[in-house]
Parts: sequence; structure tokens; C-alpha cells
Amino acid sequence: MLRRELNELLTQTGPGTPMGELFRQYWIPALLAEELPEDDCAPVRVKILSERLIAFRDSHGRYGLMDEFCAHRGASLWFGRNEEGGLRCSYHGWKYDVTGQCVEVPSEPENSTFCANVKLTSYPLVRIGDILWTHLGDPARRPEPPEYEFIHVSPEQVYTSKRWQESNWLQALEGGIDSSHVTWLHSGALKSDPLFKGARGNQYNVNDLKPFFEVAEADGGLFVGARRNAEDGNYYWRITPWIMPSFTLVPPRGDHPVHGHFWVPIDDENCWVYTWDYHPTRPLTGAERSAMMAGFGVHSENIPGTYRPVQNKDNDYLMDREAQRRGEHYSGVKGIAIQDASLQESMGPVVDRTKERLVPADSGIIKARQKLRKAALALRDAGTTPPGVDPAHHRVRSAAVVLPREESFLEACADAVRATAGVPHATI
Repeated sequence: MLRRELNELLTQTGPGTPMGELFRQYWIPALLAEELPEDDCAPVRVKILSERLIAFRDSHGRYGLMDEFCAHRGASLWFGRNEEGGLRCSYHGWKYDVTGQCVEVPSEPENSTFCANVKLTSYPLVRIGDILWTHLGDPARRPEPPEYEFIHVSPEQVYTSKRWQESNWLQALEGGIDSSHVTWLHSGALKSDPLFKGARGNQYNVNDLKPFFEVAEADGGLFVGARRNAEDGNYYWRITPWIMPSFTLVPPRGDHPVHGHFWVPIDDENCWVYTWDYHPTRPLTGAERSAMMAGFGVHSENIPGTYRPVQNKDNDYLMDREAQRRGEHYSGVKGIAIQDASLQESMGPVVDRTKERLVPADSGIIKARQKLRKAALALRDAGTTPPGVDPAHHRVRSAAVVLPREESFLEACADAVRATAGVPHATI
């Protein structure tokens, strides 16, 4: 269990909090590129790390991310007009460029210098892959852009989605590094989901209900190894990288695409889950892409025009007790993403970790909490740059392999967990 003050330290990410300042050291997803599809399109409200912001794409294709509220009277710029290289407040016509600089106040004389002294808080917004990334920290400490493999493969090799999860970011992340629940919660999907079924490794998940966990240090975070028994006295290893603060990469299954997540705090009670599937050596097939768009695999079917899942807490996630009895879905909830979300949201907006009872299978979660705490306090007390900021730390892969009992999973898989362009992923 965690002390209450430590639980609060790890879950609170607003401005000025230790964990909030930690997140502000990294490039993090702010939107999908599809949300700003063309020049002068409608602006988009963005809330991350408890800051209310507005994003827009101007007449010249430049992206901007700034304070949502006009400096004049505080009206929301979501109602603004995106035109002629800037976003104009609909209330009194004040206009801002993508840096947040006020460039026009219609009520002021032509020779007025008033605008020069009006600037909204703003942050960079850059497109890499299907995601628009931002850095909310000190510009003097801004790292080089991210180098995760999935954002650098060709567009034909990747599919990216996002959904709103109504829980704190940490309990969502902890599900991403917990391999033991797959045997139970996702057992139906291993047999029927088109993006999972047919892989040889599925049988190891089903046949061994007591995985052994070994956690190894990585430059940017951790490698969480889950070991299950395989034939001929060997072990089946599923190796999950966690790169700080909130990147996880799920081990592959057969020749199916590899999938992963970013868990980005909206505020202390909600988070965005950015999810992707990619294959390092081939395009996604039409059937794979269609399945992802339909909410299979780790993606969700969302309410049209929103990123809220169709299955949500207001409708009990469309739980089907008959499907649960038949064994189609272990929990009665359809879809891997919503199976996870339903249980993580059931814990409450911020789970009370003073009441939990952890076991050895939770060693990855325990180590991740320790590493987050240490990094947040080292940043606060000594200004120490945390792991995962360096783009070199991003060049990792997950892996699923069968090894002889005597082999160390990380030593045997040193090449397999390193992202190398054009090289197939290690899978079974």
C-alpha cells in the first residue's frame, strides 16, 4: 500500500505539483493531427495537466497552442474566428497569432503599441506522425523531439486513435504494465479478437495462470518481463517497456501489429489514452485497419464527433451478462480497451492506494511508482533531468519470445528490445 501523501504526489499533475512539473519536462501528445485537418479550420479546446488551452492551425499551416481565454475580458477563444493568419476573439475582435502574441486590437489607434505588450501563455505544437506534440515546460530545457518508432514508420504501417478515460492517469498507466490480468480479463479476446487471435503465444497466457515477474532497469524507465511456462522446460517471456512518464508498448502476438499507449493527464480525475498499432516491416492490411477503426484490438468505438467511447460508465459499458456466462467476454464487457477502462474507472477517479494489497505479480507497478517518485523529487529538489527525456531513450521495442530456463530475458533479448528500422519484431 502507499501512504496517502505519496499517492497524492504521484496522481496530482497540475501546475506547480512535483508530478506536474515532471510531465512538463517531456514532449507529450496534445491532439491527434486529424483534429486540425486543414488551414483555418475550427479551433479545438485542449485540456492537459489541468491547463485549459486552445489549439488552432492558421492560414499558413502553422500550429498554435495557447491559453484558451482572451486577455481582454476572458472570453473563450473557442468561439473565435480563425482567419488571415490568426485567431480573432468573437467578443471584441482581439486577434492572436500562433505564438499567443496579440497582433490586433480594433479599438486601438493604428499607431498604438498596445498589442506588443499583450501575449497569452503559449506552447509549441508540432506534428510528428499522426500526433500533435507539445512541451509545457521551460523552453530553455526543451528536449529534442520524440523518437518513438511508431511515429516514424510510413503512414501505411500505423494507425493511431485516442479516447477519453474517466480516471486518473496513474491507474490507467498501471494497467498498461500489468501483464497478469491478460490471462483473465482479456481471455475471450485472445480467442476471438481479429488483432490477437491465432498467435502461438496466446496458449502460454491461457495455460499458465501464475506468471513470474522480473523487472529490469532501462535508460528511460523499465523493462517489465512476465515469464510463463512453455514446452520442453522453456519459458515464454513477454517484455513490456515503460518509458517515463507514460509510454507503454505491449508485447506482440504473432505477425499482428504491435500496439501501445500514451496516458496523458487531462486533470487529476481524467486522462487521454493515445493508442496506436504499427508494424515495423510491412503496411497494415485493409482488414487490420478496418478492425482497428471498428474498435477491435486496443482501440475503442467512440461516440461520433467525440473521443468518448460508446461504451462508458453512463451505460455500464454495455455489459452483457449472457456473453459473460458463455465465456465470450470474461467480464461481460466487449473490447480490450473498454475492458481495461471499465475496471480502472470502477476504482473511482483516483484510487485510494492506502487500501490496496499488492503481490509479487505487481512488481512492475511497484518499481514504476518508485521511479516516478524518485524522479519527481530529484527534479524538484536538485533540478535533475528525469529519465525518458533524451530521445535516445525512446528507441525501444516490446518482445515476446521463448527462451531456455537458464537465460536472462534482458541479456538474451538485448537486440530484440532495441528499435531498428527494417528489422522484424521479436514475436511468437
